[in-house]
Amino acid sequence: MKILLVEDHGPMRTMIADHLVEQGFAVEATAHANDALAAVEGIEYDAIILDLGLPDLDGMEFLRRLRGGSRTDTPVLILTARDSLEDRVSGLNAGADDYVVKPFNLKELEARLRAVLRRPGPRRGRVYAYGAVTFDTVSREARVNETPLDLTRRETALLEELLRSPGHVIPKDSLEDRLYALDDAGSPNALEAAVSRLRKKLLAAKAELRIETKRGIGYRLIQGEV
Repeated sequence: MKILLVEDHGPMRTMIADHLVEQGFAVEATAHANDALAAVEGIEYDAIILDLGLPDLDGMEFLRRLRGGSRTDTPVLILTARDSLEDRVSGLNAGADDYVVKPFNLKELEARLRAVLRRPGPRRGRVYAYGAVTFDTVSREARVNETPLDLTRRETALLEELLRSPGHVIPKDSLEDRLYALDDAGSPNALEAAVSRLRKKLLAAKAELRIETKRGIGYRLIQGEV
């Protein structure tokens, strides 16, 4: 899942992003609301973590513009030092899905993010199933016939994207966009390497699924062994 983090405090931004990446999320981070507004016009994020005290535009105004634009249902978790009841009510009424006050615990922030992602919505928490494979988008756990599949963070993200549209070709650039954040771009052959590793693990687990390459276009997940 791809998260947009909008936080102007550099060390805190790095700390949050590093923690979420370790937990399997792809994270893009910015200190400016206007950069975030531009990003959401071109990229579909699964959730946004939003500080309110931003240098160029107040976070509440960012939220109002977001909800008034094309991303009306993208989950937003406010993360701020503004702790009054009036602030919390205003944030939730403006369209935030949750409100976390600083200082905070990283594990609680992660838990609240996962809770927001579990709520009904077009790209929120769900379980994908195809053939013998199931994948829970919130727990980030893949199983083959109820046996856990041991995957790296990149392999997990790749499997998730392929399971979103089984049988359909997903363009290579679309996969790269979903798997890699702007500040964490993979090497030219990173996607191919991840596909190769995932193929081998699906085969070893007898998943009866295979990843088919459409040269020059992308990849698709189909049923049947190699």
